[in-house]
Amino acid sequence: MQEWANQLCENRQFGSKMTDSKYFTTTKKGEIFELKAELNSDKKEKKKEAVKKVIASMTVGKDVSALFPDVVNCMQTDNLELKKLVYLYLMNYAKSQPDMAIMAVNTFVKDCEDLNPLIRALAVRTMGCIRVDKITEYLCEPLRKCLKDEDPYVRKTAAVCVAKLHDINAQLVEDQGFLDTLKDLISDSNPMVVANAVAALSEIAESHPNSNLLDLNPQTINKLLTALNECTEWGQIFILDCLANYSPRDDRESQSICERVTPRLSHANSAVVLSAVKVLMKFMEMLPKDLDYYGTLLKKLAPPLVTLLSAEPELQYVALRNINLIVQRRPEILKHEMKVFFVKYNDPIYVKLEKLDIMIRLASQANIAQVLAELKEYATEVDVDFVRKAVRAIGRCAIKVEQSAERCVSTLLDLIQTKVNYVVQEAIVVIKDIFRKYPNKYESVIATLCEHLESLDEPEARAAMIWIVGEYAERIDNADELLESFLEGFHDESTQVQLQLLTAIVKLFLKKPTETQELVQQVLSLATQDSDNPDLRDRGYIYWRLLSTDPVAAKEVVLAEKPLISEETDLIEPTLLEELICHIGTLASVYHKPPSAFVEGSRGVQHKRLTSSAGSGESVESPDTGSAAVSEAPPAVIPSQGDLLGDLLNLDLTPPTSTGPPPAAAPGMQLGAMDLLGGGLDSLMGDESEPLGGDIGGSPAMGAGFGAPPAAMPASFNAPISGGLDDLFDLGGGGMTMGTYIPPKTVWLPAMKAKGLEISGTFVRRSGVIQMEMTLNNKAMSVMSDFAIQFNRNSFGLAPAGPLQILTPISPNQSIEAALPLSTVGPVMKMEPLNNLQVAVKNNIDVFYFSCQYPISMLFLEDGKMERQVFLATWKDIPNENESQFQIKDCHLNSDAASNKLQGSNIFTIAKRTVEGQDMLYQSMKLTNGIWVLAELRVQAGNPNYTISLKCRAPEVSQCVFQNYETVLKN
Repeated sequence: MQEWANQLCENRQFGSKMTDSKYFTTTKKGEIFELKAELNSDKKEKKKEAVKKVIASMTVGKDVSALFPDVVNCMQTDNLELKKLVYLYLMNYAKSQPDMAIMAVNTFVKDCEDLNPLIRALAVRTMGCIRVDKITEYLCEPLRKCLKDEDPYVRKTAAVCVAKLHDINAQLVEDQGFLDTLKDLISDSNPMVVANAVAALSEIAESHPNSNLLDLNPQTINKLLTALNECTEWGQIFILDCLANYSPRDDRESQSICERVTPRLSHANSAVVLSAVKVLMKFMEMLPKDLDYYGTLLKKLAPPLVTLLSAEPELQYVALRNINLIVQRRPEILKHEMKVFFVKYNDPIYVKLEKLDIMIRLASQANIAQVLAELKEYATEVDVDFVRKAVRAIGRCAIKVEQSAERCVSTLLDLIQTKVNYVVQEAIVVIKDIFRKYPNKYESVIATLCEHLESLDEPEARAAMIWIVGEYAERIDNADELLESFLEGFHDESTQVQLQLLTAIVKLFLKKPTETQELVQQVLSLATQDSDNPDLRDRGYIYWRLLSTDPVAAKEVVLAEKPLISEETDLIEPTLLEELICHIGTLASVYHKPPSAFVEGSRGVQHKRLTSSAGSGESVESPDTGSAAVSEAPPAVIPSQGDLLGDLLNLDLTPPTSTGPPPAAAPGMQLGAMDLLGGGLDSLMGDESEPLGGDIGGSPAMGAGFGAPPAAMPASFNAPISGGLDDLFDLGGGGMTMGTYIPPKTVWLPAMKAKGLEISGTFVRRSGVIQMEMTLNNKAMSVMSDFAIQFNRNSFGLAPAGPLQILTPISPNQSIEAALPLSTVGPVMKMEPLNNLQVAVKNNIDVFYFSCQYPISMLFLEDGKMERQVFLATWKDIPNENESQFQIKDCHLNSDAASNKLQGSNIFTIAKRTVEGQDMLYQSMKLTNGIWVLAELRVQAGNPNYTISLKCRAPEVSQCVFQNYETVLKN
């Protein structure tokens, strides 16, 4: 639509005397008939006016396809304006009228040899835009001539046409040698031709990632850098994006390229600037840090990034999202530019929030006073979301810059005194984190916090305050009264608050057992007998069991020493950050997600990585923060409460230090009949116990229907506390992966239905090859020979990869084995059920038909293991309505055995975690058509019933995947 409008506007420069708006105002009836007459008029002006009316009607959505032959007749003209309009019409309607479009081919071929280069280029461009197979074969010869045309305008247009033709018919382009011609155009004397050739090759390479079309070498790179100075801004972007895919041989070549790309940083177009930054960020990895040029380059990168922030808000936001990535990788680039990120009064909220994030990332001991003064000012603004984020930012500053912690706490207390409700609540949430970072240092402020207990009405703030009271109960004289006040409305609280309150009261009881026995019995009763929430009930039963049988274990679990939280809880995972740096200036850098997470089914999405020089002395894993030495150990990150998937990013995948065997579950134990207070949970309390008091949500119901009263609780705990807790997340153990499950052969074609031929078979996948393994049994009285096989169209394009190899005739009462390799590039048609396959087998007697169903695991690829970050992003992106949940009954495997068994069928476990005695396996699998299926498998020790949740952008495959899980796990 936009192109048509632009075309109409462009036509004015060819001498239109009056405004073209009149063409859009007509509402006459019988208009098509009148236009037909005008199009066949002998007068050129009348004919041109008629074509303009047709184009205007087409632009506003009217169907004028009936005029196709009449408009095509107008092509034979010397008037460039009229020719453009006719070509525009052709592009739109050729697909719906392919037979009529053939009429225009002769004119196209003739125009491709016109003396006017504009007409030659127009003809080849239009032919490329007409996506009709019948026309493409006529396009080859004119396109070949235009690729070698003497005029650069024609050559650059033809280069783009090759990419369009490749999209329609890739084989044709390769057979005609157009790709080699495109590669030759990279050496063209005209920079715009070079830019378009690079753009076309890059486009083709994206859809064929292994084709190595852009064979970049120092000579080619030199040609591209030469063209870079002279081509248009969009040409520069194509060339810079191409340069970013090159890996220099050494630091000298890397420096040379950086020196020639650096001038692009001063370009007026922000897209050119970001593309140049991307190239420099990548090639800087090759430069030694002690090199003088390295420091110079860092200084040169700052001004263009700062300049981007003076553009309109939308561009500012894109720039800020990219800067956010850059400062995580190299904060030293902008460490002296803090003031640029100070918020302006008229900034939109999305810009304000992004600036706040970057301010925290750049905060250091040198500038913390400035930052805190700004943040305190922001906390008095009127925009509630912005104020909340500003208060949180003060807390993050305290955690990041230790020297400023005291000043931050003081600032937060000042804000609490304002008595603005949402400010107070946010302040209490961040003070909880400060307590976690600096234990036994700022607890003197607890009294002030307790004064505002009544005003807290948000779940997160109430939960934070309850945590503080429970954690420091021994320092608060009336802790029991405070917690009891929350208990009064227990059933009206959110799950987050209920869970925290339960844990806090248990902590209080462990610290002051004689005074709080009644309180703890009350909360355990509320949590277990009066609550429908499975998470709350499970945790209540666990505590109840712990307190009534093993007080020492209870103390170890509930009062265990907590790890200090890290200074940056929202840093992007290093490998993902590397990939996003390689995508600066694209949507991936705005979403902060890899392209594979939001480009559906794209074959061209490749994972990119930064390449670092061995001599650079820099760890790719640890960006230099510029303000403090980076610890080699991974930071402990505060998990987002209630977000099970969020924790996947922080799982410790190393094996546990304990070498003792895991506790064995009682065989065939039924959860519903288990006596919770009589030893049923003993398996949870072995050497590999979990910190059950942690704030982890999301476990299925356990212990429903138990009404047995608790045993009397001990009044004191005098036994010494000893031992520690092993790793909660253990993916290291589990033994060897089991082999692939192969279904037994079943009879597909009975002899009575096939004149004595019986076919039984199964499907297998070995080393990435799908095979149909069959036994052909001749139960007739005559010899059978000349076998052939054919498949009907099916859901996943399964087709024989070759002929059915039965080299010798099958005599009566003889059987023969045959293995038919299959491909997945056949024609596709949705079947019911989805994995149904209709087969025809021919021999010397007749043709026979049968249907069979293949296990969908035959289509699971060997590279179906997602990265954890991608898994998390994809799970969140797939709509909740696409999630299906199933029960797998009577399965007696533990989680490790299940994981190993599934891996044999290319169902890969990304991560495993244990939540209150229940193992959760997060798994991924990738089908041959590019569809990803994500799964969460819940395995409860002793419970033979598993729960599986499946998420997929094509939810119709979920039923087949579930059936496959069931078959593999039970056999």
